[in-house]
Amino acid sequence: MRETRSTCPYCGVGCGVIIESRGAQITGVRGDPDHPANQGRLCTKGSTLHLTASAAITQQNRLLQPLRRLERGGSVQPVSWNEAMDFAAGQLLRIVDAHGPDALGFYISGQMLTEDYYVFNKLTKGLLGTNNVDSNSRLCMSSAVAGYKRTLGMDSPPTCYEDLDTADCLFIVGSNTAWAHPILFRRIEAAKAARPGMRIVVADPRRTDTADQADLYLPLLPGTDVMLFHGMLYIMLWEGWTDSAYITAHTSGFEDLKDLVRQATPEKVAQVCGISTADLMQAARWFATSKTTLSLYCQGLNQSSSGTAKNAALINLHLATGQIGKPGAGPFSLTGQPNAMGGREVGGMANLLSAHRDLANPTHRAEVAALWGVSDVPAKPGKTAVEMFEATADGEIKALWIACTNPAQSMPDQTTVRAALARAELVVVQEAFATTATCAYADLLLPASTWGEKAGTVTNSERRISRVRAAVPAPGQARHDWAIGVDLAQRLEKQLRPGLPTLFPYTQGTLDQNTESIWNEHRESTRGRDLDITGLSYGLLEREGPQQWPCPQGVGSGQARLYTDGVFPTANGRAQFAVDAYKPVIEPRNARFPFSLNTGRLRDQWHGMSRTGTLGRLFGHVAEPSVGLNPQDMARLGLKELQLVALISKRGQVLLQAKADPQVAPTQAFLAMHWGSEVLGGIDSAGLPLCGVNALMPPAFCPTSKQPELKHAAVRIEPVELPWTLVAQAWLPAGEVETVRAALRECMTQFDFASCVPFSNGVTIHDAGSERHGVLFRAAANSAPDPAVLQKITTLLRLDGADSLRYADAHLGQLRAVRQARDDKGDSVIMALLLAGNANSEAWLSAYLRQGLPAQTLGRHLLSGSSTAPVKLAPLSPQICACFNVTQASIQSVLRQHDGPPADQLMAVQTATRCGTNCGSCLPSLNRLIATSTRRLVTTDS
Repeated sequence: MRETRSTCPYCGVGCGVIIESRGAQITGVRGDPDHPANQGRLCTKGSTLHLTASAAITQQNRLLQPLRRLERGGSVQPVSWNEAMDFAAGQLLRIVDAHGPDALGFYISGQMLTEDYYVFNKLTKGLLGTNNVDSNSRLCMSSAVAGYKRTLGMDSPPTCYEDLDTADCLFIVGSNTAWAHPILFRRIEAAKAARPGMRIVVADPRRTDTADQADLYLPLLPGTDVMLFHGMLYIMLWEGWTDSAYITAHTSGFEDLKDLVRQATPEKVAQVCGISTADLMQAARWFATSKTTLSLYCQGLNQSSSGTAKNAALINLHLATGQIGKPGAGPFSLTGQPNAMGGREVGGMANLLSAHRDLANPTHRAEVAALWGVSDVPAKPGKTAVEMFEATADGEIKALWIACTNPAQSMPDQTTVRAALARAELVVVQEAFATTATCAYADLLLPASTWGEKAGTVTNSERRISRVRAAVPAPGQARHDWAIGVDLAQRLEKQLRPGLPTLFPYTQGTLDQNTESIWNEHRESTRGRDLDITGLSYGLLEREGPQQWPCPQGVGSGQARLYTDGVFPTANGRAQFAVDAYKPVIEPRNARFPFSLNTGRLRDQWHGMSRTGTLGRLFGHVAEPSVGLNPQDMARLGLKELQLVALISKRGQVLLQAKADPQVAPTQAFLAMHWGSEVLGGIDSAGLPLCGVNALMPPAFCPTSKQPELKHAAVRIEPVELPWTLVAQAWLPAGEVETVRAALRECMTQFDFASCVPFSNGVTIHDAGSERHGVLFRAAANSAPDPAVLQKITTLLRLDGADSLRYADAHLGQLRAVRQARDDKGDSVIMALLLAGNANSEAWLSAYLRQGLPAQTLGRHLLSGSSTAPVKLAPLSPQICACFNVTQASIQSVLRQHDGPPADQLMAVQTATRCGTNCGSCLPSLNRLIATSTRRLVTTDS
């Protein structure tokens, strides 16, 4: 057994992990108790990292060798690395010769390490001579960057995680912290328990698990954040709650802002935002008059066509009240991806250069050119994410190099994105996983290493740099992202810089030595800059652990908080108030599209689910794609629970089940951002494949940050009547689930609607060795499909053997099949089922399969098609705790037996079930059940 300290690859909290491995296999993971970001805690996603890296899954979903597609739409063929890289370099040079370097586009990722980012930034801007390199961080954090720069002068969160422990008021807006940043929310729960007087204000259109913990919840209407902040400032001015001394000494532009917010009267703000004037007053009072106020915000502010204005308007409140530059106070942008911050540090975006330099600044370009040893860095602005794919669809960009990201799932306006991928003369996808939607468009697939195999650094939300270390070698022929970039660069140099020394001398030693040489070059670029890290080194990070920047040479330790002296990195040393008028959402509800669709995260899933989506246990909390609607809207539309509906926007549609969700406000809808074509599909009326949630989202973006409007779209919701239905599910060997899912995905386009997800028997996280793995395929159509399709599904789920019972009626288009086997007790149990044309018996047959109930006495009932079970069954209860597979029914059973205050009930549930005692991700849901039981709200530091 070997242990390796590293960092979690999911959200921007930057949790430390200890990876356990044997030989070339990762066998376990636990939180690093010495890492300051998480102090040993991990959420459901982090605590299952080793399961996603198991050999059984890796052999099914990993890209293990270079593959080339000889013709569009054809199959891929294995090639050697040398053949692959010669082909890639040759094609890029051909396109540059014919069309110039701006005919190339590089789209990289906030999941890359800082060293990876640095190489690709230097490759594009320093060697190829194009600024067309952007990151999926553009979809995540660019509005936060622009908001900080516009007001405070630089892209630097001025706060740290310790501020959560001391803040007297937390103002959370545009963030479901409980699900998106669970480990930070554990810290909030602990702070509230230690200091009950701390006030928590949450502003969100949806009453999330985060909002349920609030002392004040503001259910503002989508996109009205700027109006809310202006209204709060109006009240602060009226009541004399601003800090005039701080404003005079440390800021500029306040008089212009005062003129603007005079229009934001409480009555007007209440009407626009959909909140009460009393709640608006309370929020303003707590924000301004608390000794310390810390705001937390994420994609609800960032992913907007007014993203920069929203960020800046919130920062205005901190400047106006002096709530910045001291412990427990400040505007704290919560980073969405593990290394979005590191990517910004090295300039890995179309408008940036290394060390927070601006591409538009001639002096900054000259400094970077001198550092790199090139004559110049091109001045022409690069294409940002949305612009890059639009330019490719228009034929301006001829080649796309995509690394460590999945734009065919994550980008808005999927019709345009997929048209771009289809039109490009060359698409290279550098990826660890072979199962992403973008891989289907690649002319060349290059296998990359991933978590547990890579070495380098990442920077988290509080500006803390952590080491990432390799626990095992990369499987197959996979290479590190930086190494692929260096290989490409050195091949290109033979034509672009013949006879000159390489600009990429990073392959002379061990893995750590190579990445350190890249990092040292990046470190030198920061000398004298706002993020100066010249006082850090790999050796110091090894000895002392993760460190915050800035940390200049000779200082000895990083700086936890910024602007403690009230001096800002602007021309006059003062922070600048931003004066931005409120603008309504790009797509307001109207008669044709009467619903506001909000997107967001699920508790146990991550982005496009290329990693988390391989684990059935992480589907226990939310089992299948669905759209959440307020129960009133369900009744008004005449919708039944789990009825199929179409969500239709101006750009496209998606079909999925509707669920009543009281957390969603009337005339709104909620759809998780994760549901792409890898799990959700079908065909539209024109016979084209449906592309998942982002087919609905507009290509509009913030004019300053260029971050797209991914949180909101106007939609209509229509019941879908598809008379022919199919549901199939089966237990399978762990080493086959992903392979079967991939084959089932090929069947999706044979139906009007289809979805395909894994599931498991939900054993405790500490007993994963006995976990069973299954796959669920659901479909619907106007008529029965080609019999060959049904036969393929039947064969994939092993329902065509002698151990299966079958009933078929070709005239009615019906097929029912059940496979049985003997369990350890000798009982006959259901191992697989398929119900086509008539799925009435799904509920009770599924219960038998999922719960392993004895089925030998069922006889003909197995194939009867009846909706009524032959014996009374307890309905399946929703899972609350993924770590110990605790259901809502189990919790309610304990609560019925234990009266008393919430704290006592919580202890009773945890003693009886262990719910909430491991990662804690389920605590908000558990507290909500207790609150429902006792009619009181409770928080806990468990």
